[in-house]
Amino acid sequence: MREPRWVGWARRLVLGFLMLFTALPLYAMVTSALKPLGDVQGDWHWIPTTVTLRPFADIWTTIPLGRYFLNSLIVSGAATALSVTIAIFAAYAISRFRFPGRRVFAVTVLSTQMFPGILFLLPLFLIFVNLGNATGVALYGSRLGLVLTYLTFSLPFAIWMLAGYLDSIPRELDEAALVDGNGPLGALLRVVVPAARPGIVAVAIYAFMTAWGEVLFASVMTDSGTRTLAVGLQEYSTEVQVYWNQVMAASLIVSVPVVAGFLLLQRFLVAGLTAGAVK
Repeated sequence: MREPRWVGWARRLVLGFLMLFTALPLYAMVTSALKPLGDVQGDWHWIPTTVTLRPFADIWTTIPLGRYFLNSLIVSGAATALSVTIAIFAAYAISRFRFPGRRVFAVTVLSTQMFPGILFLLPLFLIFVNLGNATGVALYGSRLGLVLTYLTFSLPFAIWMLAGYLDSIPRELDEAALVDGNGPLGALLRVVVPAARPGIVAVAIYAFMTAWGEVLFASVMTDSGTRTLAVGLQEYSTEVQVYWNQVMAASLIVSVPVVAGFLLLQRFLVAGLTAGAVK
């Protein structure tokens, strides 16, 4: 049945409004990054009267943005790699094997997402400090501690989503690999993992974005040497001045890795989320 014409126009109107709602803040960010500080703090003009690239050069000297950028890459990359690796083995066990407590484990993993992250802030802080005092392994104020923190955030959802995706892969592939002389580990690495690439990419993007933009735990668990971008951007605001044009320029630079990765891997992300959501 052909839909009425007014439905199509209503759809276009809603989509146009959503695009405008999304594009206006982005336009304000870009134009503010191209203005001198005085123009940003003065009367607002939608079209910049003076265009300059100076803020993009100053962002690296006003604060140690390069160090914060490196810290974020290391922490987010390590947390993503660990989360994906552990989730692959855990999801494969849940999807392919029947063992006592399997269903309880799966439900428990997913139920951890019901609690707000702030509830774990104080317990993790105390655990890291006490472990550091007892063993000498510095977790508080270190990249390792932040990686472990983000692992607790992304791993439960990664296991759940990847287990749902593996359920959509025919078991006959595993059986064929076993007949060819592979063990369960060989079947996983040689057959299941290549077939589950979209789901793995979706999990990796989720884990990376979770770690890349997190602020609360990074502001508590890091010091001046291990601070990440999400916290470091606050340093553009001082007691006497707020460098709004540099904040906007740095925000654009910070967004590049996530946006570029999403655009490059978008087709894998959509396929992984779609297949993992339906068993």
